[in-house]
Amino acid sequence: MSIFTVGFTQKSAEQFFSKLQQHGVQKLLDVRLKHNSQLSGFAKSRDLPYLCRSLVGCDYHIFPELAPEAAMLNAYRKGSLGWEGYEAEYNNLMIRRRLAQQLTPAELDGVCLLCSEHQPHFCHRRLAVEYINRELTLDLKVVHIV
Repeated sequence: MSIFTVGFTQKSAEQFFSKLQQHGVQKLLDVRLKHNSQLSGFAKSRDLPYLCRSLVGCDYHIFPELAPEAAMLNAYRKGSLGWEGYEAEYNNLMIRRRLAQQLTPAELDGVCLLCSEHQPHFCHRRLAVEYINRELTLDLKVVHIV
C-alpha cells in the first residue's frame, strides 16, 4: 500500500494536479491548519473538491486531526521552538488526539496528505505519515511528491 504527501507551494495548478494524477492519488486529505488562507491560491479548501474531482478523479477531505495546533506552529515559525521540539510536540499531539484509533489501513491506501511546504523534511505531513506507519504497525510505502 502507498501513501503520499504533497505541498502546493512552488507548483503551478497544472503541475500540482498533474502530479496527483500521475501518482494515482485517490483521496487528498488536507492536513493544514489554515486551509482557506488567502496565500493558498489554487489550493483553497472551497475550490479543491471540484478541482480534485474534475482534474484528478479523486476525493478531497479536510482532516484537521492531523493539523498542528496554532500555538505550536507559531512558536516554530517564530524560532522559539526548534524542529526537534516541534516534532516532539506534534507526536504528543497525535497521541493525545488518539489518531491511531481513528485511522484504518484500508482508508489510507492511495491517500495523499496535503500541506503547504514544498519539501517534506520540516513539515508535519512527514511526521504524520511516520506516526501512522509506526502506530498502526503498517509498512506503507511513503511517497513525498515534490
